[in-house]
Amino acid sequence: QLCINYANERLQQQFNWDIFKAEQAEYEAEGIEWQAIEFVDNQECLDLIDKKSSMGLLHLLDEECKIQRGTDEKFAQKARQTHAEHKDFDAPKGDQLTFAVKHYAGCVAYLCSGFREKNKDTLHQDLAAVMQQSQAEVVLALFPSEAPERESKRAGKPKAKGSDTMTVGSQFMTQLSSLMRTI
Repeated sequence: QLCINYANERLQQQFNWDIFKAEQAEYEAEGIEWQAIEFVDNQECLDLIDKKSSMGLLHLLDEECKIQRGTDEKFAQKARQTHAEHKDFDAPKGDQLTFAVKHYAGCVAYLCSGFREKNKDTLHQDLAAVMQQSQAEVVLALFPSEAPERESKRAGKPKAKGSDTMTVGSQFMTQLSSLMRTI
């Protein structure tokens, strides 16, 4: 559910940019009189979810998945500690496994039970390799092969346990970013 709401949040931002910001900038550039339209900028909510430097929720979840003894409880606790002061984050006192995000469309509560397991539910590498051989462009776009520069950097180095798998969250962020560039 977090990934779906994240995608909606990103699409809403794109809509706001295309409809409000870009049009107003064009009117200004052309010297057309117009009245500013106020709208909610959801960048802070997106940062809460995906900004790496502030350990957005998806990055925090990925970090917890890398830890052998990581748990959903520890993820929820880290999310609560890291984002306690964020205006779009809420942590109900009654349930330590729950937090809420104030999305553009409204506030959504997330129960963290099972988050780690779902985030680690990755596609087997053999199946991904088969998909990368597809003749269908849409399939190739969904399963890009590893960049050559990363492959060459790792050449001759043993792989760390789990280093060749992407989590569901990181894969989703990558694919959503690709979609947004296309749009």
